[in-house]
Amino acid sequence: MLTDKRKIELDELLKNINLSIDDYSLLDVALTHSSYNFENKLEDIEDNERLEFLGDAVLKLLASRYLYNRFPEYSEGDLTKIRAILVSDSTLASVAAKINLDKYIKMGYHEAKLGGRTRLSTLACAFEAVLGAFYLNGEIKKLYDFLVKLFEDEVTEIDQSASKYNYKAMLQEYAQANGMLVPDYIVVKEEGPAHNKNFIIEVWVNGDKLGYGEGKSKKEAHQNAARMAAVALGLLEGHEK
Repeated sequence: MLTDKRKIELDELLKNINLSIDDYSLLDVALTHSSYNFENKLEDIEDNERLEFLGDAVLKLLASRYLYNRFPEYSEGDLTKIRAILVSDSTLASVAAKINLDKYIKMGYHEAKLGGRTRLSTLACAFEAVLGAFYLNGEIKKLYDFLVKLFEDEVTEIDQSASKYNYKAMLQEYAQANGMLVPDYIVVKEEGPAHNKNFIIEVWVNGDKLGYGEGKSKKEAHQNAARMAAVALGLLEGHEK
């Protein structure tokens, strides 16, 4: 049962984002961090993790639709590349901050004291959970329009940014967005004199070797290895430079 104060808070959020919802309890759950229930010993009260699971799928679907419509000339690899960055924790936390979502998250005192309200993963999780709540409330069309408006500038920046071609960053964003371990780069060979070194580096993701790269510096070898891994994952076409 929502208190009057909580309903006022949620009404404020809804007004700020120009959306409506029939089931306020869904939105309240979407904005309830697990630490809140744990610290207050609310064992029978749901937190936002299940809604985050649903919202993650909703986000990828709607983001895919938007990118498909906005960039009719882009290949699957181009679209996947942009989407991987768009749905990453860093981007989601950024858009969550735009709508002051942290202000409305119910969180345990100790978690908040440790900086939980500004933690990227917490903000991203809450944002996805909110999407899940609106989806269950049957607001898919309004939700799509909301996301288009919210993500428009982000997509433009991602599309124009040189980081789009930073293969190591691209691979890390993809792994993060899909719940994988951070890519691990291993130097397997180092040869040549100090002034003319050559490095061979392998990249592993979730226990699988996805690529290797050579370079005159570790940075160059990292990028080449990450590019091969990106091709293996379908993020790039094989001929792309």
